[in-house]
Amino acid sequence: MIMLLESIFILAVLFIMILLYFKIADRFNIIDKPNERSSHTSVTLRGGGIIFPLALLLWFLGNDFDLPYLTLGVLLIATISFLDDIITLSAKPRLFVHLISVLLVLYQLDFLLFPWWIIIVGLILIIGWLNTFNFMDGINGITVLYAASILLPLAYLNLELKVIDQSLYSYIGLSLVVFGFFNIRKRAKTFAGDVGSISLGLILAFLLIGQILTTGNWEYILFVSLYGIDSVITILQRLNRKENIFQAHRSHLYQYLANERKIPHNMVSVAYAFLQLAFSFGLILMVPSSRLIYTLISFLLVCIVYFPIKRWAKGGINE
Repeated sequence: MIMLLESIFILAVLFIMILLYFKIADRFNIIDKPNERSSHTSVTLRGGGIIFPLALLLWFLGNDFDLPYLTLGVLLIATISFLDDIITLSAKPRLFVHLISVLLVLYQLDFLLFPWWIIIVGLILIIGWLNTFNFMDGINGITVLYAASILLPLAYLNLELKVIDQSLYSYIGLSLVVFGFFNIRKRAKTFAGDVGSISLGLILAFLLIGQILTTGNWEYILFVSLYGIDSVITILQRLNRKENIFQAHRSHLYQYLANERKIPHNMVSVAYAFLQLAFSFGLILMVPSSRLIYTLISFLLVCIVYFPIKRWAKGGINE
């Protein structure tokens, strides 16, 4: 009963916070105007994802200042991302703050105890993850639902392993509920913005890496496989077309499904989340000795079906 009342209270606080932010965003014209690369057609409030770092801050203040380096890293990257949402910063200050923030998170995970080359690989992979996760924003519901599909299996594992305080999962989960209420609609009231997608991506990276390091089970990378494969293949295809991979685009499979095939945004988002959950919980339910084979087969299966589906979604145009 106490946990239920606490959850309701936190949910109410988060709703008040995001409504206050909407007032600020409306007052200072923090909006996302559609262009030729957008998957939306109407002006939408940007930066509603600020609720994710705020939820982490609330948890931090209410839990004896636990995980200080994670919190500091997320707040730093949320701040520079929010500024970028408002005034569009150059790449150098953004990359510098991203680097510092990721290093803080890796320090929180004791990752900096590894050999230097592993640390560098970790930095590159996490920064790459943050940038690809950031491109996800724009299709109604996909950021929040796909994040939930990552958070749920991690939270399920943490019930037994207790890598971190389970309440952190609750706070982040509640922030997803609040944001989803305004984003999972035919016409979204808000998008996450860089402040939301990048900070949420960093939180998810922390939770996933924490589980992998604690258990030694690298197969848990499957928890981000669906969007990961879509992103890597899309980047390679754009490089092949000599496009600037750092510019916004509409080349992901889910974007073709929503834009070219006119499948409702929320239906595409639910499909991505559902398939990711199916792969993730399939892995969890596997006996440990079969998990590596399951992971490899899952990656192979996604890659095999990806290309024909993407060609269909584009209308049969070759990549």
